[in-house]
Amino acid sequence: MPTTPRYLLAGQLRRDFSITPTGQMRLDVPGGNLIYAAVGLAIWEPDPSPGLIARVGEDFPQEWLAELGRRGFDTRGIRVLPDAIDLRSFYFYSDRNTRLTGDPVAHFGRLGQPIPKSLLGYRPAAAPLDSRTRLGPTSLRQADIPEDYLNAHLAHLCPLDYLTHSLLPAVLRQAGFITITLDPSPGTMTPTFWDDIPALVNGLTAFIPAENEVQSLFHGRGADLWEMAAALAAYGCEFVVIKRGERGQLLYDSASRTRWEIPAYPARFVDPTGAGDAFCGGFLAGYHLTFDPLEAVLHGNVSASLVVEGSGAYFALDALPGLARARLDALRESARRV
Repeated sequence: MPTTPRYLLAGQLRRDFSITPTGQMRLDVPGGNLIYAAVGLAIWEPDPSPGLIARVGEDFPQEWLAELGRRGFDTRGIRVLPDAIDLRSFYFYSDRNTRLTGDPVAHFGRLGQPIPKSLLGYRPAAAPLDSRTRLGPTSLRQADIPEDYLNAHLAHLCPLDYLTHSLLPAVLRQAGFITITLDPSPGTMTPTFWDDIPALVNGLTAFIPAENEVQSLFHGRGADLWEMAAALAAYGCEFVVIKRGERGQLLYDSASRTRWEIPAYPARFVDPTGAGDAFCGGFLAGYHLTFDPLEAVLHGNVSASLVVEGSGAYFALDALPGLARARLDALRESARRV
């Protein structure tokens, strides 16, 4: 009988096509925010297996789900629907800070390569707004959560749609979860959803948006990141962490009103795919291990540093034993209270 997981992670699985900043092509490989968050967590706490929740179509490669299981993840919460779902994602990194998702034909053409047949017909969504009323095929429902998963105590919600993020925290709190962290969807972090954000943030342990998402939400209302973090925390969240890519993270503690700036660990940069999601997984593990938000950020920071040093969802799991802990000790000296 499977062991009840301690951690629950909810998100998306994708089929990734990408061209890295060095021109390396990664074609039709396992991806999605869920898998990178799981890896970021497993760097610190691989046992017991974290429970994963997602929806995929019948056309999603079954061998990829089997590989997740072999890598030590509990996949009972991944629901395979009886229909095909287009879960392809294309990323072109023009540099380490710029990711483009449109016009794959042109990007492959610049490299003198034809577009892969498996990417034909790909049409990226043009920054869609989330819906307040309509669930999508990959939106999660309460029924998607295996019953014994609700005996876990800690959860992270990867970027999903607004309705999923509105529903699941309430379900988890009713089940007795003590720690819930959430990385919002870009489709929610817009001025259109300004009045919906307080209810989304209220009751969370940590709200973990990216810098550009916070700036998008507060467009026309302010420009100071610390003021934005404090405003978000005032809605009833213990901690706000703003992810800033290669510039690290900002941490705002609402109870003490303390501010911390943490630089990114100086990793050997290869591929940024999944770094922000790995950070969130590492944050959740670090918070469970220490119940210290700064230590949680440091753990997440190190998880992200291991992910960016190679390509592929599982690269970071093959890091040298002790490397994560050594980086954690080194990074701790760089955190600065501001």
